Amino acid sequence: MGRVGVLLLNLGGPEQLEDVRPFLFNLFSDPEIIRLPFPWLQKPLAWLIATRRAKQSQENYRQIGGGSPLRRITDEQAAAMQKQLAENGREVNIYVGMRYWHPFTEEAIAHIKRDRIEKLVILPLYPQFSISTSGSSFRLLESLWQQDPQLQAIDHTVIPSWYDHPGYLAAMADLIAKELDQLPEPDRAHIFFSAHGVPVSYVKEAGDPYQQEIEACTALIMKTLNRPNPHTLAYQSRVGPVEWLQPYTDDAIKQLATEGVKDLVVVPISFVSEHIETLEEIDIEYREVAEHAGIENFRRVPALNTHPIFIADLATMVEEALEAPSLQLSEVMRPKKNFKMYPQERWEWGMTTAAEVWNGRLAMIGFMALILELITGRGPLHLLGWL
Repeated sequence: MGRVGVLLLNLGGPEQLEDVRPFLFNLFSDPEIIRLPFPWLQKPLAWLIATRRAKQSQENYRQIGGGSPLRRITDEQAAAMQKQLAENGREVNIYVGMRYWHPFTEEAIAHIKRDRIEKLVILPLYPQFSISTSGSSFRLLESLWQQDPQLQAIDHTVIPSWYDHPGYLAAMADLIAKELDQLPEPDRAHIFFSAHGVPVSYVKEAGDPYQQEIEACTALIMKTLNRPNPHTLAYQSRVGPVEWLQPYTDDAIKQLATEGVKDLVVVPISFVSEHIETLEEIDIEYREVAEHAGIENFRRVPALNTHPIFIADLATMVEEALEAPSLQLSEVMRPKKNFKMYPQERWEWGMTTAAEVWNGRLAMIGFMALILELITGRGPLHLLGWL
C-alpha cells in the first residue's frame, strides 16, 4: 500500500491572547462564515470585525486560561491514534490540519508531500457533516488537489461523517453515564444535548444534512446509553438576524426550568475536544442562564478528547477506510439532497427569495444593522432580541 497518512481536520483556535485578532480575521474571511454578495468586501469586513471584536473575544479566552486548548488536544488525539494504529499493526503518519489557525491545512499538506505519502485517509474531527465545517475543509482540499499534480498522485479517501459509528456512540454514552451517576437521582436528571447551530437556510436551501445527522446521533446515543432519562436537543452559538436551527440552547434551558427540571446534564454533541464553546459558552454563559432560571444541579459532560474507546474507534474508522473503495473529495462535496451546495448566488434588489436568505447567513433587510452587530457586538438587533 506504500506510505500511509491520516489527515485530521479541525477548526483551530488562538493559543495566546495575541492570536485572537488574526484568528478572527481568518474566521470571518471564510465565505462560509459570512457570505457576501460582493466578494471584494470579504477581507475588509473581516478585518473590521476582527479589529472591533478582538477585545471581547480576548476576554472570553482569558476566562478559560488565555487561549484555546484545541491544538494541544488535537495533537494528543493524533498521538493516541498513531499509538493505537501501531498496536493494531498499522504504520501510519498522522497530520493535523486546522481551518483557521496553525497548523493550517496547507501546512499539513506540505508535510504530507514532504513525507511522500502514497495513501491518505482524510478524517474530519466533526462527527456530523455540515457544509460550514467539514464541507469548508473539503472544499479547500479539493482546490489544493486541483492545483497540484503531486497531490493528484496521492490515493486519497474521505470519511465524510461518523456520527453513527458504534465506538463513538459507546464513548459518548460512557461519559454521560458517569455524569449521571454522580447525581442523587441519576435516572431523573434531564439530559440536554447542545449542538452547534447553523442557519435554517443551510438545511432548507442548500440541503445540508447536519440537522438530520444531529437528530439521528442524539437518538443513537440515547439508545446506546439505555437509561430512562428524558432528553432535549437544542442549538447554540447563533449569530445574526437570520433564523438558525431551533430550539436555541438558552431558551430551552429556561423552558426546562419552568417545567420543574432541577438536574441538568449538558452534552456537547457537536464537539470532540474542549474549546471556547464548551469551556466558556456552556460552562460559564449557559451555566449562569441555568442557575438564574432555577436549575439546581448543572453538570456538563466532558468532551471526548482522548477517551480510549473514542480513540480506538477513530483507529477503526481509518482501518475500515483503508480497506474500502476510495471515496474522493469530489464525491463528498454535495449533500445527498438534490439541492445546490449553496443558496443561489444571483442577487437582485428588493424582497426576492435570495434577498431573504442572503446565502444562509445575511438577510438583505437589516444588512447594515447586522454589520454593526458583527463589528461592535451591540446594535439594534440586540434590542430586538435577535442576538
